[in-house]
Amino acid sequence: MADRDKIVASKQGAVATLTFNNPERHNAMSLEMWRLATAEVANFGSDPDVRVVILQGAGGKAFVSGADISKFENERATTQAVTEYSDAVEGLCEALIHCEKPTVALIQGYCIGGGLNIAVCCDLRYSNQSARFGIPAAKLGIGYPHASVRRLLHLIGPQFVREMLFTARHFDAPSALRMGLSNAILEDSEIETGVRQIALQISENAPLSVHAAKAAVRELLKGAGEAGLALCDREVKLCFDSGDYREGRRAFMEKRKPAFRGQ
Repeated sequence: MADRDKIVASKQGAVATLTFNNPERHNAMSLEMWRLATAEVANFGSDPDVRVVILQGAGGKAFVSGADISKFENERATTQAVTEYSDAVEGLCEALIHCEKPTVALIQGYCIGGGLNIAVCCDLRYSNQSARFGIPAAKLGIGYPHASVRRLLHLIGPQFVREMLFTARHFDAPSALRMGLSNAILEDSEIETGVRQIALQISENAPLSVHAAKAAVRELLKGAGEAGLALCDREVKLCFDSGDYREGRRAFMEKRKPAFRGQ
């Protein structure tokens, strides 16, 4: 299977899905897969028909199990190659964080290393009972980038970040939930339909309102200065100036479901 076939993008209505499709290696990521995934996230972000993006792994046994170690000799053997690879990883992380649309990680099985990095950059995370989370960097002699540490720190706090990085062990789904790493644990038989229902619920809300909320969280986590706060204010003003705001008021008064257009 060519690397291009290992990233699968699809759309169903307003919900887009990005699938990591390398199940024989537990959806481990190559350099090309990182780049392809980044491009697809950017495509979804600019697509006016897409309102929510789900990220998932193929095969039901892994979300993403990290980097494809079989390719380390070719892709991460030199300092220059390591830098190039790290840039590709960070490219996908930044694409997810700045994506115009909410992103939801559907996590089944292994969510390890780079896979955890991807999940942390998503807006929401839902796992099944068999999900396993971890960062094995200390077992491989890898230094974990400060940008990734910072994002994890914002999500689960320093005590859990230290435990995860120092021990390099796997954490089960209930542990991840207690840390705040996941939003909820769903049964195996329900996780795909459950996550899709959540995505559909988001997609039915006013896109400008959801976008303003995502921007506010992102900027405030960065310790927003004047420019960041001004951006948040502009996003809020766009909501109040929109046709969707008028539609929302009318729908409430008429006791009907609003039909938001993102305008």
